[in-house]
Amino acid sequence: MEHEMRAEYAEGTEAGSPRAGGPVKLWHMVRLDGTRSMCGRELRPDAAVQSADAWGTAAAEPFCHSCGALYLREVP
Repeated sequence: MEHEMRAEYAEGTEAGSPRAGGPVKLWHMVRLDGTRSMCGRELRPDAAVQSADAWGTAAAEPFCHSCGALYLREVP
């Protein structure tokens, strides 16, 4: 199963690239090309995404703890 990270934004905030200083509230893990996070939150289809390889690095902060726990159960 492949994964990627997708941003959750604060309520009423425009989507934006994290590199452009977009207001990311939390990063969530989703199954590749999905919009429902592993913790069950439905995320915007236009939200910024990052490779799952960034998980555990500063680029993935702040990260959803629930998604992190579920992700660890799915990856070797």
